[in-house]
Amino acid sequence: MSKTISGFSKLSKSKKIDWIVDTYFSNAEDAKTILKQYWNTNDKLQQLHDEFIENTITNYYLPLGVAPNFLINDTLYTIPMAIEESSVVAAASKAAKFWLDRGGFKTTVISTTKIGQVHFMYKGEFEKLKSFFTLIKPKLIQDSEAITKNMTKRGGGILDIELRDKTAEMENYFQLHVSFETLDAMGANFINSCLEQFAKTFKSEALNFNLFSEEEKQIEIVMSILSNYVPDCLVRAEVNCPVENLSEDPNISGEAFARKFMQAVHIAEIEPYRAVTHNKGVMNGIDAVVLATGNDFRAVEAGVHAYASRNGRYSSLSHAEIENGIFKFWMEIPLALGTVGGLTGLHPLVKLSLEMLHKPSAKELMQIVAVAGLAQNFAALRSLTTTGIQQGHMKMHLMNILNQFEANASEKTAITKHFETNAVTHNAVIEALKALRD
Repeated sequence: MSKTISGFSKLSKSKKIDWIVDTYFSNAEDAKTILKQYWNTNDKLQQLHDEFIENTITNYYLPLGVAPNFLINDTLYTIPMAIEESSVVAAASKAAKFWLDRGGFKTTVISTTKIGQVHFMYKGEFEKLKSFFTLIKPKLIQDSEAITKNMTKRGGGILDIELRDKTAEMENYFQLHVSFETLDAMGANFINSCLEQFAKTFKSEALNFNLFSEEEKQIEIVMSILSNYVPDCLVRAEVNCPVENLSEDPNISGEAFARKFMQAVHIAEIEPYRAVTHNKGVMNGIDAVVLATGNDFRAVEAGVHAYASRNGRYSSLSHAEIENGIFKFWMEIPLALGTVGGLTGLHPLVKLSLEMLHKPSAKELMQIVAVAGLAQNFAALRSLTTTGIQQGHMKMHLMNILNQFEANASEKTAITKHFETNAVTHNAVIEALKALRD
């Protein structure tokens, strides 16, 4: 039965585990054994993992796979992917191989601007607030120089600070809307530190602004925080080839394949129910690389889906067309990523993943991640519009089903051979395994 506990965070890891297994599990020793199985045998490495977050009791592993043969701007990459879903790595690899012989992927970083905001409440005349902001703007930048000094030396820092009137949406609500360049860092801590300093200066200087009434001087800072919506931190990824080179199936012409493929994309552009699943496929590729490189996939997901809704309706991230006999498939997507700071300098597998990618800059990583998303989307649409998605997916899922029923090595070999020529379904696998065991 569940029960409350005081001082849990102050307990040692072993004491935390004792409480967890005694409180929640019918077989405490079995639960404890499973938790300890996933500890790293290297004490130093385990301590590193324990200190990533609070109240750690064990490690939760995801498979780290690789998708080779990605030709991006004439450079070959093998892309690391951390993900648990069957067929994602296989599909990305298949798409990479398909486009390898057709010129590969072309990418361009369009912009790298990131945003942070100071949200505040002001009761008074807007013209006075504008005058105050114009006067105080240089001091806002000056007072943050201790924070921005190193970033500025490297060519980044604060790009601009704007005063925004949001009173049409909420009474007395205003913003300091700040744009940043954070170079190879994702920049969350840098941006938030700057914003908090802006808020401190803004509030204190308002008390001495002689045009303000006593009420107007009492500016209320609500919060200071970066935004994960980064529509101006944008990368484009594209593939193209002559229409006649599109199909590898002798029963389908390149033109027929392209027509059906474009219909599928257009449906995702106009139908939100389809668009969500369509874009989830894009994110299968993106999230896997974001995780493998130690970046924040929750921030990326939030920003990407907001971008997909920017025109007032949720829509496809990718697009396709034929122009002068050339099939083109592309995507523009916002990605705020980093290759320095955070886990990138701590997690050993993140370091290996980045080295595998030729130690990319943040801009280069944006391009690699976008390509992984486009490749995954291409592979999914190609299956959907030809053989259907389940044929390949269920064959990849076969091993998960066999593991669920604790199949041994010889059973796995026999069942895998059986389903080389038979459709894979959950029930069919169970029946085949039962027949084999009988």
